[in-house]
Amino acid sequence: MHSGVLELALVLLLAAVIAVPVFRRLGFGAVLGYLAAGVVLGPDGLGFVQDADRILGAAEIGVVMLLFVIGLELSPSRLKVMRRSVFGAGALQVASCGLVLGGLLMLDHFQWKSALVVGIALALSSTAVGLQLLSEHKALNSNHGRLAFAILLFQDLIAIPLLAAIPLLGGARNQTLHWQDAAIAIGALAVVILCGRPLLRRVFGVVARSRSPEVFTATALLVVLGTAWFMQEAGLSASLGAFLAGVLLSDSEFRHELEAQIEPFKGLFLGLFFIAVGMGIDLDRIIAEPGMIAAGVGILLVVKFGILYAIGRLAKLPSRQALLLGSVLWLGGEFAFVVFNEAQRAQLLGSANHDRLVAIVGLSMALTPLLMIVLLRLLGREASTTTQAPPADDVAPDNRPKVLIAGMGRFGQVVARLLTAQKVPFVALEANPDTVADLRRFGNQLYYGDPTRPEMLRAAGGAEIAVFVVTMDDPETNLRATRVIRRLYPDARVLARARNRQHAWRLMDMAAEPFREVFGTSLELSERVLIALGIPGDTAKRHVQRFREHDEKLLRDQYLVYDDETAVIQTSRDARADLMHLFEADAGHDGDRSREDQ
Repeated sequence: MHSGVLELALVLLLAAVIAVPVFRRLGFGAVLGYLAAGVVLGPDGLGFVQDADRILGAAEIGVVMLLFVIGLELSPSRLKVMRRSVFGAGALQVASCGLVLGGLLMLDHFQWKSALVVGIALALSSTAVGLQLLSEHKALNSNHGRLAFAILLFQDLIAIPLLAAIPLLGGARNQTLHWQDAAIAIGALAVVILCGRPLLRRVFGVVARSRSPEVFTATALLVVLGTAWFMQEAGLSASLGAFLAGVLLSDSEFRHELEAQIEPFKGLFLGLFFIAVGMGIDLDRIIAEPGMIAAGVGILLVVKFGILYAIGRLAKLPSRQALLLGSVLWLGGEFAFVVFNEAQRAQLLGSANHDRLVAIVGLSMALTPLLMIVLLRLLGREASTTTQAPPADDVAPDNRPKVLIAGMGRFGQVVARLLTAQKVPFVALEANPDTVADLRRFGNQLYYGDPTRPEMLRAAGGAEIAVFVVTMDDPETNLRATRVIRRLYPDARVLARARNRQHAWRLMDMAAEPFREVFGTSLELSERVLIALGIPGDTAKRHVQRFREHDEKLLRDQYLVYDDETAVIQTSRDARADLMHLFEADAGHDGDRSREDQ
């Protein structure tokens, strides 16, 4: 069973399917469920998997995809705004934690070179666990969530020179970093940054016009994994390559479609990554040296938590959010495993210390979700979502769109123009790539994607939308989109374009407000006809308004019996007679008013 790929895949999937719902039900979250499943399946558990490192290497694709999705959320302009948080708070955290932890290691008879490498490695936090916890607790856009992301981003950047320095510190002169290697790395960065955006947008434009969803999915995966591989071959981080690809596509029309396509793969591989981390926790070492391992975990958590809390307060976070910042990033990181392996290869770390450090980092990653739940309960749930004034250099006050326009044909474009004139932010989705390309040339902000797909609405920020405007031409597509919106977001307001009365009634069945596409224009034309026949403008306008109110009341009355054709016809006849009496009465009042004026 150990050698069968199919059996192994079934065991891993079964473990995830069982563990995650159970842990979620208990209030512990998905990350802890994956880690527990890994411990049970690993070599020190039931032994279903003996080679955890091989699975961890494959599962790192999940981290790569996570960084790509994060990059999609960060436009270059936003990154520029965040530079002080990234290079200020991030550098301060790594330097402070590295010096303190390195100093403590030197007291434990580590050489200064070993202490420096291990101290900085322990200063790094798990990007995967930290961001997953922030997402689960809906805190990604809180102030402590944004600061945590800035610190994690700097950690990803500093990890590259750290790896390059290990051979130098280990005295392996034949493994030192040559200027040719640096030139290759810089050249790869330049190629991705300068050529990536126009090339990728052109590729996705061609693929979108093929109207083949599976080809678009394959292209999205190719771009993520291809960019990661390219950067890795240049001696840089695969995660950094994926992140850069996401940033380059963050302001493209394909942003939300890409996020919707990558999200399922990201979730699956990220879960596999957490399982592999759980498998790597050395239970034998923990059982053999429980006091030493427990002390190591405690020192790591306390030191990082204290420094992170201080950094949060320096960034003017409230005390509650500074505590939450510490609880998200006080754990060790998956990149520490890579550093420990390289340090052991360079003879900076012995095998016993290597195993102890791996156990300490793995255990800190396993404990963090549980400790964060405890902290949240002590502080009160509101602490995780309360948003205070943002730091001076962070993103300006949250200006997330509250309106989503599904369909940017002639109808939707009018709505979009009015919202733009009023400076009301909105998200627009259009399934026709040619329409997207044409409208973007005139400065319109819209994205390629099918609004009838649940994952597309989620990727476009549907959970934050207050008003959905459904304006697609095809009535059936219109109804499908409305049905999906109603199922996912039952509390949102839905304003929908209706082809005719029958279409309007079906939309009303889903608690949507129908707007008949030619009704308003027809009434405007009718008003002009009355004026052309000599009726005074005020009188014509009043008649048209009276007709509008009467017809909208008729639409609601007929909705109650629209499945009975006989009743609908009878209601129409009764309404026609009432309307004629109404206008006759109006004509009488107009005559009386005219005589009074004389």
